[in-house]
Amino acid sequence: MSDIRTLWPAPDGSAADWIVVPGDLQQGEDLQTAVYISLFTDRLARNDDQIDGSDRRGWWGDTGEEYQIGSRLWLLRRQKLTVQVAGKAEDYCREALQWLLDDSVVSRIDVRTRIVYPRTLLVGVAYQEPGKAAQSVKYSWVWEQ
Repeated sequence: MSDIRTLWPAPDGSAADWIVVPGDLQQGEDLQTAVYISLFTDRLARNDDQIDGSDRRGWWGDTGEEYQIGSRLWLLRRQKLTVQVAGKAEDYCREALQWLLDDSVVSRIDVRTRIVYPRTLLVGVAYQEPGKAAQSVKYSWVWEQ
């Protein structure tokens, strides 16, 4: 059985979406979907993370689990897009994808970020499943400030 395929970008370019095929949702591309969910679901902020207010986000189902779902990329949303913030984004992406290496789903992951001035951060993720050719995906979004 396969998961529902999540495609980036949605038709309007702002987010991910599911693809509808006659009578059903398209399935497949499970690893790309896992990467997308790992990166763009809000992980619980750590106690030492700086947040606005008291909402640390996250998912209640992560309570007591070894790995949390998602990433802390959401913490960067209100920060000015700088080289340091792009570096944090790389770190947060690696943290979010580490479970794929630990569970031997992939044998290699490489994350790179690049700023396209004035307001766009590009994130490239290259990964390789054991015994298969390397694949890569790219994500971008416009910085809000």
